[in-house]
Amino acid sequence: MSQEIHGTYSSEPGEPAESAEPEATRRATDEAESSRASRGWWDRNADEYQSDHGGFLGDDRFVWGPEGLDEAEAGLLGPAASLEGLDVLEIGAGAAQCSRWLAAQGARPVALDLSHRQLQHALRIGEGLPLVEADAGRLPFRDASFDLACSAYGAVPFVADPVRVFREVHRVLRPGGRWVFSVTHPVRWAFPDEPGPEGLSVAASYFDRVPYVEQDEAGNAVYVEHHRTLGDRVRDVVAGGFRLVDLVEPEWPAWNNQEWGGWSPLRGNLIPGTAIFVCERD
Repeated sequence: MSQEIHGTYSSEPGEPAESAEPEATRRATDEAESSRASRGWWDRNADEYQSDHGGFLGDDRFVWGPEGLDEAEAGLLGPAASLEGLDVLEIGAGAAQCSRWLAAQGARPVALDLSHRQLQHALRIGEGLPLVEADAGRLPFRDASFDLACSAYGAVPFVADPVRVFREVHRVLRPGGRWVFSVTHPVRWAFPDEPGPEGLSVAASYFDRVPYVEQDEAGNAVYVEHHRTLGDRVRDVVAGGFRLVDLVEPEWPAWNNQEWGGWSPLRGNLIPGTAIFVCERD
């Protein structure tokens, strides 16, 4: 699962953080700049991300978001027993924890990520999975190559043109294939990204779709996140050729006392933090 964590900014993986913090702003950004920023950001921050969250994610667990909803429990891709022998594409795989769980169910997963460093962490955890470094908007696979596709906070929040990604997923899925992806719940855009009480007051318009950008001193984007309203996401799914069959908003469970960025028990018990879209290709 790849999710945003704002923290240190360094020039290369493993190097000390630079003293200059990126400037946070809201401005337009295109597909090329968004992709370039995401690749660089995840390459720089993969080590910290896996160090901070690897324990929660596990090595072979399929978690849909910070709430801790587990695919073994949710069955959004289908019953675990039905996954055996299926070809599955994981987009924005990070260290491929979800793919490793899928393989344990007898599926044949392929883990794809934009970040070379994230995929190095997948190799560190264990070899044996097919790993592909590629952009989600340009999937390097033949038509109708997969039975299922999934993405736990990977790619979708960071791309300027989600419909392009969905159409690519549609292309590589076989008829009847399921596409399930999770993103930050759109309502969270209106609230500060804070886990405490200060994160419970509306601070921006839910309808403001101008991207959030962190940029360096030269004005180059080093992190980009795109906002879509709930209605936008549904329309994007349909424009991508899919039928929406379920929209899951996980509640915060009593056992989970962690804070992860702006996610926390306090906020999770009051407002939704994650939206999971379950889609099918006719």
